[in-house]
Amino acid sequence: MLIHVRPTDGADLAAINAVIEAAVMGWDLPERVKRLSLPSYRYDSVDLAHLAAVVAEAERRVVGVATWEPADPRDVPAGRAALLLHGLYVDPAWQRQGVGRRLLAAVREVASRDGQAGVLVKAQADARGFFEGNGFVALDPEDPDRHYAHRYWLDLG
Repeated sequence: MLIHVRPTDGADLAAINAVIEAAVMGWDLPERVKRLSLPSYRYDSVDLAHLAAVVAEAERRVVGVATWEPADPRDVPAGRAALLLHGLYVDPAWQRQGVGRRLLAAVREVASRDGQAGVLVKAQADARGFFEGNGFVALDPEDPDRHYAHRYWLDLG
């Protein structure tokens, strides 16, 4: 299976949101919670204008997406410069086939190229295995009023 990762453009928006919807609906959460939270996970053209993004294609269709932006130094260990992985979604039919790892590799490459100290992600609880399996370590919420409960850090230093 050939997986191609490329920068996204506005023409991918509907496909990106279809991947996000399929991924969110596969989370281990009550159906109502998924349905009510789904609109906050979808992207619009303004989001894509402010976030960097890549998509993974297989069989001539978008099967995954990763988006990122500069992280707020207050959220990063020791206040270092880092990327915040805003979202990494893979269509459930394509999970466990290397799509997420390929998307993450693209983000790591950008972070390294740009001299970032690492990559920070605020993830769903059930994504723990994926991120820890890819070298991320869980961060304790130092400031419970500010920090997301499921934060993971990948040190590139």
